[in-house]
Amino acid sequence: MSVDAMTVRRIAQLARIAVSEAEVPHLQGELNAILAFVEQLSEVNVEGVEPMTSVTPMEMKKRADVVNDGEIPDDIVRNAPATENHFFLVPKVVE
Repeated sequence: MSVDAMTVRRIAQLARIAVSEAEVPHLQGELNAILAFVEQLSEVNVEGVEPMTSVTPMEMKKRADVVNDGEIPDDIVRNAPATENHFFLVPKVVE
């Protein structure tokens, strides 16, 4: 796949990048080189290779998914001007 000058201008417009006519041939070469590299990657045989998220195999640390009040509701609402049952009271906005 190759990119022509019209496509370079369209990409620049979509990316909101100001590109002068003198820069178009250079950018065209750059984009074609990038696409050629991506095409090379498709030639790599990855059959039987497990997907990975890191170069070192490790498990993410997980915590129990438990709903709680944080055990500090009094501390949370301490500086609020008005509270009721550990909730913030705010003035009515819509009549």
